[in-house]
Amino acid sequence: MNAIALKLADLNSARSILVVDTYPGVDLQELESELKRSYPDAELFNVEKAKHSEEKIFAMLERHITDDRVFGFIAPHKLQEFFDGNKINSIKEKLSESQASQIIVFGAGASLVHEGDVHVYADLARWEIQQRYRRGEIGNWGVENKNEDILRRYKRAFFIEWRVFDRYKTPLLKRTDFILDTNVKQEPKLLTGDALRAGLKQAAQQPFRLVPFFDPGIWGGQWMKEVCGLDADKPNYAWCFDCVPEENSLFLKVGNVRVEIPSQDLVLLEPKALLGEEVHARFGAEFPIRFDFLDTMEGQNLSLQVHPLTEYIQSEFGMHYTQDESYYMLDTGEDAVVYLGVKNDVDPDEMMEDLNAAQRGEKSFDDDRFINKFPAKKHDHFLIPAGTIHCSGSNAMVLEISATPYIFTFKLWDWDRLGLDGLPRPVHLEHGKEVIQWDRDTDWTEKNLINRVEDIAEGDGWKEERTGLHEREFIETRRHWFNKTVTHHTNGNVNVLNLIEGREAIVESPSNAFEAFIIHYAETFVIPAGVGSYTIRPYGESEGQDIATIKAFVRV
Repeated sequence: MNAIALKLADLNSARSILVVDTYPGVDLQELESELKRSYPDAELFNVEKAKHSEEKIFAMLERHITDDRVFGFIAPHKLQEFFDGNKINSIKEKLSESQASQIIVFGAGASLVHEGDVHVYADLARWEIQQRYRRGEIGNWGVENKNEDILRRYKRAFFIEWRVFDRYKTPLLKRTDFILDTNVKQEPKLLTGDALRAGLKQAAQQPFRLVPFFDPGIWGGQWMKEVCGLDADKPNYAWCFDCVPEENSLFLKVGNVRVEIPSQDLVLLEPKALLGEEVHARFGAEFPIRFDFLDTMEGQNLSLQVHPLTEYIQSEFGMHYTQDESYYMLDTGEDAVVYLGVKNDVDPDEMMEDLNAAQRGEKSFDDDRFINKFPAKKHDHFLIPAGTIHCSGSNAMVLEISATPYIFTFKLWDWDRLGLDGLPRPVHLEHGKEVIQWDRDTDWTEKNLINRVEDIAEGDGWKEERTGLHEREFIETRRHWFNKTVTHHTNGNVNVLNLIEGREAIVESPSNAFEAFIIHYAETFVIPAGVGSYTIRPYGESEGQDIATIKAFVRV
């Protein structure tokens, strides 16, 4: 806050207004206490007191919240709709009448009252918001629901809050004087708006990694503990979100200060340079590719599941594209399998009745009767277009490459398990039965979805293969085996890569347009569309050895 105080002191006007706008989840009490401490003579106005009542907000959102525990509908609202216009005008009047030399307007929506002589945006990564949900520190914005089921709180944030606030904050980020990093409680960090925008512009011209986060699960395994150097005392790690810009954060370093911002800010402010013209034209300011890990090594099967077809996700949830995906096997045990597609000649009514009986607790689902189970080995690639029943079995380490709408998983069967919260994990048979593609049987699946590897090109010390592209999916994947330098080109399309074999590699610019970037085994990294030409070669312990990357990009 001292930097803001200095900025205020430099203003020539006799009366200065500081506006501190916030993302939902920012600790407003902590912020207010710090503002009072830093500016003891200032008059403070908390804009959030002008919100509509909880009852009115719920009435406005009820259609989008739904009764479902997991799924809602994408909300079209603007932030100003959540405020009482008379109360906003009252704050404006009091502000204009104030005789204080320093005035502070703060809280979510503060910029609806005044633009500010100095403007600050207090930001927060979505993953930290979820952690605060789990710790019982916060509820959703505009409602007191700290004790509500966490899945319902997450649903409300995903379908409503984050959409509304991202629309609202995007123009603010383009002009704000300061960004306040509030990810670590009691340790806010300040970055000038100019530094933020310069940092994001630079990030969109060079390779980078997002800040990964790891999470336990009922089916979680042990592989990531060792390979990723995680806390050995934890029971397991199930997920790693290694490249999910909506959820991950991004580190920016200015001088000796490292700030953490939502990586979504990069997508919102630099979409063309990051995504490329064609991808941006198709998806807007939205990052369409997700890389994450699913670790069942010494763990359990994932839930049997299916993802919605495009028309279903559009009509039922308001999303404009669906969750096509694939499983790339980073590692496997001897007994690893992938459940994929239905068996030949399955009767849909019989299978749905068996699933319903399992859901009623009358029996276990007879997966051996209805679902294919294919052996899986390291470096196999299984394609999973939406509508295909699937899940990874135990003793597998999956690199999941998918489209970004990751919440839209219809669980069909969860092996009689409870979640880590002690509650039955949600099953969505009513949704699932509407999207299961029954013609994706054994014969079709074997022909179309398993190891569809095609040689593309090869040269001295390298070989390129296409490993994934079904006609219903827009994400194409290429695998490169190499022991020498390999030249790549973004071709105006964002590239997402992972080092799937080898200890280390180095990414370089043939024209020295960016600093050399070192990557390690199983790390995901992004090459923005604007980078153009880049090279990758074995590095360090891997020099002279055969290593491999997998690269995903959008087919447009």
